Amino acid sequence: MAEEGAAAGRLRPLLPLALALGAGFALGQAPWGLWWLAIPALAAALWLAGRAPPRRAAWIGLGFGIGWFALALHWIVFPFLVDPWRHGWLIPLALPALAGGLALFPAAAFGLAARYLPRGPLSPALALAAAEVLRGHLFTGFPWAAPGHVWIDTPALALAPLAGAEGLTLLAVLAAALLAALWSRLPALAAAGGAALAAGLLLTPSPAPLPAAAAAPSVRLAASGVAQTLKWDPEAAAARVSALTAAARGAPGPVIWSETALPWDPALFPEVAATVAEAAGRPVLTGTVRREGGRPYNAVVAIGAGGGVLATYDKHHLVPFGEYVPLGNLLGRMGIRGLADTDGMGFGAGPGPQVIEVPGLGSVLPLICYEAIFPRNLRTDRRADVIVHLTNDGWFGRGAGPDQHFAQARLRAAETGLPMLRVANRGWTGAIDARGGVVRAAKATPGGIGGGFGGAVMDVALPPALPPTPYARLGDWPSRALLLLALGGLAIGGAREGRLVPAREEG
Repeated sequence: MAEEGAAAGRLRPLLPLALALGAGFALGQAPWGLWWLAIPALAAALWLAGRAPPRRAAWIGLGFGIGWFALALHWIVFPFLVDPWRHGWLIPLALPALAGGLALFPAAAFGLAARYLPRGPLSPALALAAAEVLRGHLFTGFPWAAPGHVWIDTPALALAPLAGAEGLTLLAVLAAALLAALWSRLPALAAAGGAALAAGLLLTPSPAPLPAAAAAPSVRLAASGVAQTLKWDPEAAAARVSALTAAARGAPGPVIWSETALPWDPALFPEVAATVAEAAGRPVLTGTVRREGGRPYNAVVAIGAGGGVLATYDKHHLVPFGEYVPLGNLLGRMGIRGLADTDGMGFGAGPGPQVIEVPGLGSVLPLICYEAIFPRNLRTDRRADVIVHLTNDGWFGRGAGPDQHFAQARLRAAETGLPMLRVANRGWTGAIDARGGVVRAAKATPGGIGGGFGGAVMDVALPPALPPTPYARLGDWPSRALLLLALGGLAIGGAREGRLVPAREEG
């Protein structure tokens, strides 16, 4: 009993500290972008975990993870406010459940590193990088607010074409581990090294946006800023489509609208598609909800002259508990349905990533909303000319969600060497070049398209594509191989220390 009380006493002051360090690490994410605070915060957590016995290290990881995800993902409560009569009761549960669930990844990483790997900050750092790989894939994955995202608004983004998001995460944890190791031995050198790193990243200019070619096609991007509460109101939907149609007139090239901007399936309402096509006089690429076999699909359709549908893409990576509910039949009987379900029915999933042909744009790789946070959703049999990302960020409210979503879109462009055209309801609309640089962007605000609906309209020249990047060719395997080699080396070191045989827990 005395030993348990002593262990609890040692742990008690560490939990608030771990929470604070996690919150400091979250401030490296958009819109704050305080990477120079995030890396030292992670370094301090690694230093604590690298010195702690397994159980205490796991608690440090749990506290750090809760602080990290509770701040970075605070916007998760906004979707439940869209229909508070149905979903409001979940608001007190949503953020604690998400932050606590995701915090299990750093908790497991720190605890297992303390159990089986040599002492020191490098072990929990590499274990955290491995846990982040798992977080991006388990249960369909959720790699939002990853450690590597702290580099998106720095010159280190130039490494994305080589290493991808997982490689940038490895860079972040290694930088923090190095800082922690130096601090343990040579505090003055650690401070000097951290200052030099900060100065280098702060003073190195970001590359200038890639200029568009003289013959580059011009594109009109038009996003409404309608609140999610009005999204499916019949009168509001008609007014919104009317305003978007008016904004399409006189377009210099193809017109792109946001996710589900067209609330009626053009195959079922051809007269609406014909009106849109006639007004634009150009191909219109828009999000819609189409139906097939009685099931709704969150889709992108290209509408040509006369209102005919030229190409269709169905979203394949659906949002759990948003567009579908896992174990839907069971949970549906309990009254639990997706936030974005249609007539009580979850969305159908498309076959997978695909490239479609759109006149005036060429080969287009469509992404719908959540799909852009997964690098694997950009892997197709043939290379596109441009990524088109249609999203409805009205779900995110006014928190950090739209900014973080836009930052991840920039990372996808940099990884692949492809430009991106992005149209977002209540989010960032604009053009991103093939290095991840922002050519032009605006956030939909009230008072734009359709008066009270808000919005953003702009004409942009399509930025050029670059040759396929190493990451586009090889994916995450080089960085994962490096991570596995490093973890294997540490495991051998841990075995030599006798740490593969579980030691008595010290608290």
